[in-house]
Amino acid sequence: MPKLDPYNITDKLDEAVLDIIVTRLELRGKHPFFEGMLRDYLNAMDIDNAGRVLDMGCGTGVAGRFIAHRKGFSGEVLGIDQSPYLVEAANRLAAEEGLEGRINFQAGDTHSLDLEDGSFDAVVAHTLLSHASDPLAVLNEVKRVAKPGAMIGVFDGDYASLTYGQEDEIKSKADDEKIISAMITQPRVMRQIPRLAKRAGLELVRVFPYVLAEAGQADFWVPAIESFRTLLPKAGAMSEPEAQAWADAQLEASEQDVFFGASNFYGYVLKRR
Repeated sequence: MPKLDPYNITDKLDEAVLDIIVTRLELRGKHPFFEGMLRDYLNAMDIDNAGRVLDMGCGTGVAGRFIAHRKGFSGEVLGIDQSPYLVEAANRLAAEEGLEGRINFQAGDTHSLDLEDGSFDAVVAHTLLSHASDPLAVLNEVKRVAKPGAMIGVFDGDYASLTYGQEDEIKSKADDEKIISAMITQPRVMRQIPRLAKRAGLELVRVFPYVLAEAGQADFWVPAIESFRTLLPKAGAMSEPEAQAWADAQLEASEQDVFFGASNFYGYVLKRR
């Protein structure tokens, strides 16, 4: 079975799988760890003074809604995602949170946007590039649609470092490699951002490095583990019984206070020259 990153093909998945992705994105996005990492680079971007913000690869609109809710932000946000289903979910969630008129989501390809040159004061690509087919093309589009001097935030996991502990170290390493190769299109892309940014004509301003690790009991990683019951078979990484057994073992490890799960994350602040 060919391995395929489900987050790279969200415009082609059925609604049952997309509902799992919606749940995972929302739970992850509302976790204090994740909100803290988002807040760090948005503050460094001085996002509150941006009149018009583009949220690229918006998914369910986690980053865009977070920006719109900031007390000091009075601008507007446009979110773009390839999946009409996720766009619909993002608009619904924004309406439920009273953000109509300040934020809007629409379907589009972040590799080739149907947007005017130099039309945004700030751009964020929050958990996009690790699933993008061509990260440089995305950054070239960022430069094109951003105004000169605009600030850009690029955040994602360094998923080549993703690991979950198991009793059998050989199986643990093998399962990590299965998950990374099947679930992430660009597992090392965050290590390439300085080079890619320079090639796209963007200036590197700041980087925020994080290690998000849980030992003993799982909390942040639980939604990912639960989603993998469906997404790992969908991606061709494991059979359904294998994925169920893997997820059950991780949750049992948490109950026994012997869980370990970790990944590096990086938040970059770039500038349009």
